[in-house]
Amino acid sequence: MAKRDSKQQVFTLLVQIGRKEGDGLPKGSTGAALMIFASGVDEAEAVRETVAILKQADTAPLDVTGYGTLEERLEQGHEINEEERALMARALEENAVIVAQMTPFFGDEDQAAL
Repeated sequence: MAKRDSKQQVFTLLVQIGRKEGDGLPKGSTGAALMIFASGVDEAEAVRETVAILKQADTAPLDVTGYGTLEERLEQGHEINEEERALMARALEENAVIVAQMTPFFGDEDQAAL
């Protein structure tokens, strides 16, 4: 199968989610932060797709912060390890939204730190 020519890029997003019945978050947590690699022709599309998928997964997305593409992050001085690069490549190859890390919140002080 020939690979199609695509204008897709991978964006790094930080998504804050709240609690919702059936969300799968740990007992006692007040929400979570998700580091996500999402493909899209632009960041707005990556955000829309991510929010839609998170809602389908019975989570309650509250806020999304975009950190740009791999190249933009490198220009900003971010250190990106090989595992992250591999997940970004997978997101691009599969036109996917990949949750790379999930950090649950336990209490008001956690959310104030965002």
